[in-house]
Amino acid sequence: MLTFFAILLLLATLMVFRVPIAFAMGIAGTAGLAAQLGMRPALAVLERTFFDTSASFILVAIPLFILMAELLTAGDVTRRAIIACQRWIGHVKGGLAIATVAASVILAALVGSSTASTAAMAASAFPEMRAHRYSDRLAAAVVSVGGTLAVVVPPSIVLVVYGVLTETSIGKLFIAGIVPGFLTAAGLALVIKIIAQTTDQAPKGDPFELKGALRQSVHVIPMVVLLLAVIGAIYGGLASPSEAAALGVMGSLIIVMLQRTLSFVQFGTSISRAIRATVMIVAIVACSAIFSNYLAFTRITHGMLEFVATTEMPRELIMAIIILVLLVMGMFMDQLAILSLAMPLAFPTAMAMGYDPVWFGIVVTKTVEIGLLTPPLGLNAYVAAAQTRVPLGTIFRGILPFLGMEIVVLVLLLSFPQITLFLPELMMSR
Repeated sequence: MLTFFAILLLLATLMVFRVPIAFAMGIAGTAGLAAQLGMRPALAVLERTFFDTSASFILVAIPLFILMAELLTAGDVTRRAIIACQRWIGHVKGGLAIATVAASVILAALVGSSTASTAAMAASAFPEMRAHRYSDRLAAAVVSVGGTLAVVVPPSIVLVVYGVLTETSIGKLFIAGIVPGFLTAAGLALVIKIIAQTTDQAPKGDPFELKGALRQSVHVIPMVVLLLAVIGAIYGGLASPSEAAALGVMGSLIIVMLQRTLSFVQFGTSISRAIRATVMIVAIVACSAIFSNYLAFTRITHGMLEFVATTEMPRELIMAIIILVLLVMGMFMDQLAILSLAMPLAFPTAMAMGYDPVWFGIVVTKTVEIGLLTPPLGLNAYVAAAQTRVPLGTIFRGILPFLGMEIVVLVLLLSFPQITLFLPELMMSR
């Protein structure tokens, strides 16, 4: 047990000194295996684990979905989606902010990364809201919370990583994330409407023009068709997530080529950015598996399962403790770090209590999403502050009412699992 605490101290020390989470977990896991088994067996486990994890076929979905997002973003498709949403509902009081949330849903389905979505919205939607005399507090907060939708709305990279770490069907996770994603967006829109009606932070936008709205929507239709095709292929059982991701890359490349919005240089940059992001994620997944193997050899996971089996605590209380721990972790870590650290213990515990792995994945993802908004880290708030030059304290104050709605949605998902599970169950019954 002393060795275990020493390894945890090593991991914490590496993280304090800002060692990337993948390397921190890999070093700590390797040191733990060496202390537990000896150096030669530890290296053998390290070699097998790293190869087996990184060679997993399902990981192919990660670079493909990232590349799809990079191509559409570089091809100016995402900016056009934002403009189209603003043209349709920007004329009502608070409409520009609601349009930003609607555009964030589309962007979430394109980008799959919350920080990238926040940065894109900050660059395009925030100046528009500021030009129409929206308060900086509300405009920057909307940009921050809108970006978190990319964590839940498929094809979410966080859901892919959760599926790989826990061996849960990524196709079912994608389908399960649809309703919670739209429920979250509806809740955010409701908060905006209340703020617009009770304060002067969100005035009306430009008058509605049907011709202009239709003209802008023409550019978005191919993108929406592509997204429906990708998700529909998974839902209908016509393609695996990796195959659907390949379909998405091909479709996005055709769209930007037909619209002539992607240069050869931008194409190369998109591939380069996708490769860098993929290497980071695969390294996290592989090093997480090394640390998980160390936990397995220490029998810590087995001890947790025995505790759950013998304790008289209600399973709802144990789940509440897990959620609380994840929320606290979200105040200091990014979403992939949380998954890689917490799932080796939290997932077996939840399964031992009889919870559905797909439902648990959406709940965990929603909890991680909330962590992107909570101080002191609040990664999305930092991204928005860097892009908009709005003080960080102002953004966090603006986020507070949205944070309350996020908690309400999380409680609904915990209380009514069918919100999450009814679409995957329909998928299975087909």
